[in-house]
Amino acid sequence: MRQLDKNRPVCPQICELLCVDIVGGVYDAERRLPAVRELAAGWGVNPNTVQKALDTLEEQGLLYSVRGSGWYVQEDISRAREVLHDLRLEKTREYFAVMESLGLSAEETREFVKEWYYE
Repeated sequence: MRQLDKNRPVCPQICELLCVDIVGGVYDAERRLPAVRELAAGWGVNPNTVQKALDTLEEQGLLYSVRGSGWYVQEDISRAREVLHDLRLEKTREYFAVMESLGLSAEETREFVKEWYYE
């Protein structure tokens, strides 16, 4: 299980990680997720935090719950793809804004990223 960033709010991170796992096929459509307590133990967080993240993903249309059975991935994961795409755009905008505040133009930032990837 991937580590959480202690410098960021936990609940959004859990949402992000689960969304990536859904789109990446770790949790297939209609597949049951591990129990809330199991997920919480894996991340070392309070089960209520995991529950809140799962509720958020249900509101976004990525998951559904079955009383007494657990949480499941929606049959159609296209919504998860949309959410992940939007998240990637948001993070990219944030990154470019930070780089701009450090004095780099968009083109310089692109070159910086290329250098970083191909070192």
